[in-house]
Amino acid sequence: MEDLIYLDNAATSWPKPDEVYDLMISLYRDCGVNPGRSGFDKAIEAGNIVEDLRNRLTRFFGGDQATPERLCFGYNATDALNLIIQGLLNSGDHVVTTNLEHNSVIRPINHMVRDNGVEATFVPFDKDGFVNPDDISKAIKTNTKLVIINHGSNVLGTIQPVTEIGLICREKGITFAVDTAQTAGMVPVDMQKMNIDVLAFTGHKCLMGSTGIGGLCVRNHVDIRHTRSGGTGVRSAFPYHLDEYPYRMEYGTPNMVGIASLWAGQDWIERQGGVEKIHAQEMILANKLVDGFKNIDGVIVYCCDSMVNHLATVTINIEGLEAGDVGIMLDVDFNIATRTGLHCAPLVHKQLGIVGIHGATRFAIGPFNTEAHIDAAINAVSEIAVRAKERTAVKSNNK
Repeated sequence: MEDLIYLDNAATSWPKPDEVYDLMISLYRDCGVNPGRSGFDKAIEAGNIVEDLRNRLTRFFGGDQATPERLCFGYNATDALNLIIQGLLNSGDHVVTTNLEHNSVIRPINHMVRDNGVEATFVPFDKDGFVNPDDISKAIKTNTKLVIINHGSNVLGTIQPVTEIGLICREKGITFAVDTAQTAGMVPVDMQKMNIDVLAFTGHKCLMGSTGIGGLCVRNHVDIRHTRSGGTGVRSAFPYHLDEYPYRMEYGTPNMVGIASLWAGQDWIERQGGVEKIHAQEMILANKLVDGFKNIDGVIVYCCDSMVNHLATVTINIEGLEAGDVGIMLDVDFNIATRTGLHCAPLVHKQLGIVGIHGATRFAIGPFNTEAHIDAAINAVSEIAVRAKERTAVKSNNK
């Protein structure tokens, strides 16, 4: 698989920087004990690593630096989003979200609607793939308690105007939560400047960490009801789960290998010159990819007329073919890995009108992709588009 062209970085970034692999192994070998549960040296050392990363990521996300304990670790963004949605909404409350959301937002909200008497409004996006802040404002009602959106679409790659939406929420006294699964580590995120109250993140994408690590950052003026309970390693005689952060949002033994991967990922991002530089380099390749696709007859490119406020994620269809067939041909014939289908974001595809053809094919560029990879992808799609036209012609002639 050495020649694999990997263009599925919106799902999981791969490969990781070598220093990520190295630190995961070395930290787990040298200090792979339970942090904060015992007083021996290794346990204290492990606990210090966790707390140092809390401080580092709080600064990275522009959280409240005086209270880094409000940066809480979990499994991934989905885990964090469930905690946020279930912990902030009650029966009779109203939540505003969008058609751009991943199932990690859609499904918890739908469960709250079905099972807990919550109301929900899903705001559509425009023809370019952006949500208008005015539409969010119009959707807000007297019982709206939460507005939750993704910062960057995992299907269309569009970066949403979270600062403007956050300002609306701030003025109306409504909690604003943002899913940064696609943007954390790719574009700057500053909770204070962007008026974000609660942020969910995952480690395995642009933060260059491992799978199984993520979490949430909660501003000082917000409290999330804990919906789980269990071990914390402190105050063990207390019969209920602790209210103070980070224990309020953390349960059981943390993922120390994942913690190590996030630390190394932060080091790597800094050595590249920061997220802006990484993003700029990826967008050079994304623009090349879009330009190439637009010149191929029969290829439909979604929401890429302008690449301003965009991630290096490009989604297409080829006329006459279903997305799954395109993905198979890319994989089998050209050794190119992409993601096909509904991308766990069915409302995007429903609004685009492509659920009937089972979604689309997504190309998600990462920091280790090259111009040669992009050229190969363009050539592969061009050849597949020719095959599709020939197949359509044969079918037409046989009628």
